[in-house]
Amino acid sequence: MLRIYNTMTRRIEEFKPLKGNRVYMYVCGPTVYDYSHIGHARTYIAYDVIARYLRERGYSVFYLMNITDVDDKIIRRAGERGVNPIELAREYERYFMEDMDALGIQSVNLYARASEYIDEIVDLIKVLIDKGFAYETETGVYFDTSRFKDYGKLSHKRPEELLVHRIEPDPTKKNPADFALWKKRDKDEIGWDSPWGYGRPGWHIEDTAIILTHFGPQIDIHGGAIELTFPHHEAEIAQAEAATGKKPFVRYWCHTGLLTVGGEKMSKSLGNYILIRDIVKKHDPEALRLMFLFSHYRSPIDFKWSSLESSNSSLNSLYNMVERLREVEADEELSEEEKKLEDYYENFKKNFYSYLDDDLDTPRAVAELFKLASTINKILDSQERLYALLKFKLLSEIERISKIFGILEKKPTIEAGLLESVLEILIDVRGKLRIKGEFELADQIRDRLREIGIILEDIGYQTRWKLRR
Repeated sequence: MLRIYNTMTRRIEEFKPLKGNRVYMYVCGPTVYDYSHIGHARTYIAYDVIARYLRERGYSVFYLMNITDVDDKIIRRAGERGVNPIELAREYERYFMEDMDALGIQSVNLYARASEYIDEIVDLIKVLIDKGFAYETETGVYFDTSRFKDYGKLSHKRPEELLVHRIEPDPTKKNPADFALWKKRDKDEIGWDSPWGYGRPGWHIEDTAIILTHFGPQIDIHGGAIELTFPHHEAEIAQAEAATGKKPFVRYWCHTGLLTVGGEKMSKSLGNYILIRDIVKKHDPEALRLMFLFSHYRSPIDFKWSSLESSNSSLNSLYNMVERLREVEADEELSEEEKKLEDYYENFKKNFYSYLDDDLDTPRAVAELFKLASTINKILDSQERLYALLKFKLLSEIERISKIFGILEKKPTIEAGLLESVLEILIDVRGKLRIKGEFELADQIRDRLREIGIILEDIGYQTRWKLRR
């Protein structure tokens, strides 16, 4: 049973999607005005692993992430450089995608640019005005937080606390806590025409409009960094639930812990501002992923270069174990020591996946993986051959784990002759299993080979293989 911590309820809950095994997952993406830093890496790697694991467990995940390409920071940076804000946003969006590729983050189904949802944003603001949750002033359109009684329920803030955190100062607002849905601007700035005049959307309304457009009034998982809880995610809830009348807008709110560098929040002035592209030039991106996996996604992390170096050494030890396992000669007989390893492996699977089911407890799961690696190394130290079916099981499990964690994904080149020899042994072992009536194990071999593109065709008790085209 998969369980996930819900920021809204502050407890770990059984995961039950709204629609069967279909999961609607949304994560707040970057504001593209600068290069992505290691804090972004921590957050997006965490949700990449969550999406990978959900899919491995059989869920059909639609993972949506926004790209904030309309924002005051983008406009200021574009002004400094003397370029069009959208042009600047596209440049840094491209850099962001390069960073995601470098980190092995490929689980997102759709990246949605805010600038391409202006019509949907305008329609949503109209609904909020019509329902009495928003009002227009000479500076823009604002959400009336006094009308939404649940405002603050995600961050668990008291009414007086809502007034002192990142509030937009504007004397035309009814309440200091009210936030902008539409900002009126002069024609010499980037913007769009609307019923309330020329301008551009507020930050919070962009995400809500994108989610409602693609997923409707309710979604399963909404993720982001913990610092987005208030006011951004709080505002998203208010906008969505006020407009649709549906509660809850999100079933499971997930947040990653804060990342610091040397005990300090990242800052260019402190000299501890670390870019993703600078790290991956010098260090294996998989080592960075492993370093983050050593900590729970909700835990704060203080980044240290020594931790990354240690993770790189740990990663190399795993690769060495996998290489030894691949190269060991396959045997047709199961020794007593191998029976112990087989029992250990079955216990490993039970523990490993139970930890991941417990709110993605990657630190404990990774610890189990290293224990398995140590056990495999010990038996490979003591003998030169390994039972073919056991070897196949272990390599298949490592392949599965690599798909979940995004590590151990660099594949060695296998000589055709060696591949054929291993296949012949596997086919021979599978044939003996079929003769003994152990069809479940025989079918597992066939199915796992199919997953890597090798098709077995049975003609009576004779088997031939071919590569899937």
